[in-house]
Amino acid sequence: MSRILPVQKNEYIDVIFEDLTHDGAGVAKVEGYPLFIPNGLPGEKAKIKVIKVNKGYGFGRIMEIYEKSPDRVEIPKDELHKYGGCQLEHISYEGQLKYKENQVRQVLTRIGKLEDVKVHPILGMDNPWHYRNKAQVPVGEKEGKLIAGFFKPRSHEIVDTNESLIQLPEINEAVKTVKEICNELKIPAYNEESHKGVLRHIMARYGKQTGELMVVVVTKTTDIPQKDKLVEEIVARLPKVKSIVHNINSKRTNVILGEKTKVLWGTEVIYDYIGDVKFAISALSFYQVNPDQTKVLYNKALEYANLSGEETVIDAYCGIGTISLFLAQKAKKVFGVEVVPEAIEDAKRNAELNNITNAEFAAGEAEVVIPKWYKEGNIADVLVVDPPRKGCDEALLQTIIEMKPKKVVYVSCNPATLARDLRILEDGGYKTVEVQPVDMFPQTTHCEAVVWLKLV
Repeated sequence: MSRILPVQKNEYIDVIFEDLTHDGAGVAKVEGYPLFIPNGLPGEKAKIKVIKVNKGYGFGRIMEIYEKSPDRVEIPKDELHKYGGCQLEHISYEGQLKYKENQVRQVLTRIGKLEDVKVHPILGMDNPWHYRNKAQVPVGEKEGKLIAGFFKPRSHEIVDTNESLIQLPEINEAVKTVKEICNELKIPAYNEESHKGVLRHIMARYGKQTGELMVVVVTKTTDIPQKDKLVEEIVARLPKVKSIVHNINSKRTNVILGEKTKVLWGTEVIYDYIGDVKFAISALSFYQVNPDQTKVLYNKALEYANLSGEETVIDAYCGIGTISLFLAQKAKKVFGVEVVPEAIEDAKRNAELNNITNAEFAAGEAEVVIPKWYKEGNIADVLVVDPPRKGCDEALLQTIIEMKPKKVVYVSCNPATLARDLRILEDGGYKTVEVQPVDMFPQTTHCEAVVWLKLV
């Protein structure tokens, strides 16, 4: 016999929000039946409209708020909030930090079954706006003009915008200027339905510490109409530009960058610093989009590693060597492994750039390369992991458990997969000592954390 739901689609009801989901939606319950409503905050009373019902849960929309939370703030005039890019802009920054810290604590208990772990107060930003050093925006056409901005959620409809409140001003200005120039030169946008046209994306990268700007023009075609004039105007209007790059993506795909890249003007890379470590950043390089908080994150990882200068360190998922080079300043030897060969080439170049000679990098899967190093006698005293959102590969976790490094430092961008992996490591003989949440992406629901585990 099917359950009779306590709410019906299109029904208007009064609710009190009890909690927030992992993606920032308010949670209200009617006779135990959960409703997820964007922009609702715990403690608020509101009238909502039920817009969708499933067997176990439903969705709603706020129609009126009767009692507001003290954490609610006026939404900035930013299209990203309206269309889902910044899910927490309606919450005070103190409220955002509280939510994220709570999120980490909850998943450690619920998923990791870790009841007695010390979780420190989250480390936030002094100014939680205009922090992103990179943008890659899709380009389209509307009423005969180029538009560029971002996609509405669950669609490929482009919202035209000239400013994002989470991008650095230099990034906003670069994207806006290139769009204007391409409009003036009548460079046609790419149409993904017909697979015709030219301009697919405008990308900008900025070195906050060096003031160097890179502009990347992504096209379907191998040539750009009025290419020389385009370059001339970008150089004239963007004084900080050091590199103008053409990336060619001729495939019918949602992937932004293609495989072929050529420099149209200036240098192949720009530079930036995280702390005292200098990094070369190409169009294709992975580089943290919030370098200020990256320094906070990596300093905490270095503190948890607690290196004396005599340790061998292995950095799994090393990327372009960001954490590895931080660690190499204090370690005897650092070995970094990453599955993306181009990232390893960047890591080697960055080591050379900083005159760091005690870091060695290898391309391959961590769960394959690290056992090979182990057999060769390269036994880690400290092992650092900084995996993607899906967490560590299970084979890597088993390798760590078998290798038994005295200390593991886990840098996570997803509290849920972090909690899952910590449970596996705890069952394999490790003890989670401390967890330090770090807010890398203010105004969004994302939260990073650094964890110190020791072998027991």
